[in-house]
Amino acid sequence: DVFATFHSHEHWGRILLESEDSEIGQVLADVLGEERKQRLFALLDGQTECNGVPIAPFLKEIISSQLDVDRMDYMIRDQANTGAQIGGFDSARVIRALRVNDEGRLYVKTWGLPAIEAYLVTRYHMYNQVYFHKVNMLTQSYLVRMLARARRLAQNGSLELSGEIHEMLLNESLTPDQYASLHDAHIKVAMGRFANHSDEILSGYASRLLARRDYHKSLRITSLTTEMFAMVKDEVAAHLIEQGFDAEHDLITASIRKRGYMPYEQGIILEDGRDAAEHSPLIRSLTQSDERILVFVPEEIRNSCEALVRARTKPSQSSLAMFDSANS
Repeated sequence: DVFATFHSHEHWGRILLESEDSEIGQVLADVLGEERKQRLFALLDGQTECNGVPIAPFLKEIISSQLDVDRMDYMIRDQANTGAQIGGFDSARVIRALRVNDEGRLYVKTWGLPAIEAYLVTRYHMYNQVYFHKVNMLTQSYLVRMLARARRLAQNGSLELSGEIHEMLLNESLTPDQYASLHDAHIKVAMGRFANHSDEILSGYASRLLARRDYHKSLRITSLTTEMFAMVKDEVAAHLIEQGFDAEHDLITASIRKRGYMPYEQGIILEDGRDAAEHSPLIRSLTQSDERILVFVPEEIRNSCEALVRARTKPSQSSLAMFDSANS
């Protein structure tokens, strides 16, 4: 809905690595050479060999596993950037505890188990308290909806775009260099223009993002699943329309799907060959998946929407408003 030339970020990364024009592509070619570059791409593709030469399993585990470098890097980065004082783990100790067994797989020395526990607990809390925080999920929805609306308006001639935003939203043949030149700053600058546009939908999303106010409110119903909300979505949409709101733009949902720690085949192995979950009750408690849906509506009708959804899906739950009233 946003990029005219859509690829996943993994695919864009691959394009940049393969490109002879990108800076990182040139560095790879110069430093690795063609043979080792092919081996790198085979590793990224999940292959077990390249040109008949086996690829050790631990190399893949470093790139993609329960304990890969990407996860460790982005959690440390995001804790620093958000200021979230959640958990924390000793990445240096985790790395020092890693070894490679006879089968070529990574394992962890027993003394490194507390560091692994801290890493997994931090990951659990970062997802629940930061990545899946209701304000973060709603803000992402506003941003995507704003850009999708801008693209639609630009396509029908109602909005003029310039520079990188034009390339992002309208160029169906975006080059690696053009993709790499896109930055948050370009969107922030465009957001100021969008907030003053005559289209109320576009300006509404942009104004909320800029002012950080008048946000939609989440329904306070615990463990609401996508399947449960699907049963009542049409009724909620009809209720919004009855109350004078636009169901398409004022009923916002965000699905959360996060697998828990996956032991055994995809798990973290200790030096005795057993999974970390067998050694740690704490790690065993992190195996449960998290699947639910967040539903956002205008604040004015939050209570009535909650009552409607609860009556259809969870009649045993009393609304927070009713609870507060009964105890005031």
